Amino acid sequence: MATTVLRVRLVGGDRMDITYDEPGIAEEDRLVEHAIATLAEDSGILRTRHGERLVVLYGRGVAAIEVAPRGAVL
Repeated sequence: MATTVLRVRLVGGDRMDITYDEPGIAEEDRLVEHAIATLAEDSGILRTRHGERLVVLYGRGVAAIEVAPRGAVL
C-alpha cells in the first residue's frame, strides 16, 4: 500500500497537508495520479488524514495540489 503526503490549496485560499493512502495501489506515482484523477471528477472525493483526524476532501473545493519529493511537513 502506497502512502503520500499532499499539500492541498483550497478554493478559499487556505492550505493543508494531508496523508493519502489507497490499499490497492503499491507505487507512489500511481497513487498521486489516482488522487488527481479522482478530484478531477464532478463528484470526486478522497478520504484522507490530517494528523489523527479523518478528512474527506471534495474535488470542488480544491484549487491546487502540491507534491514534493519528500512530501509536505505535517
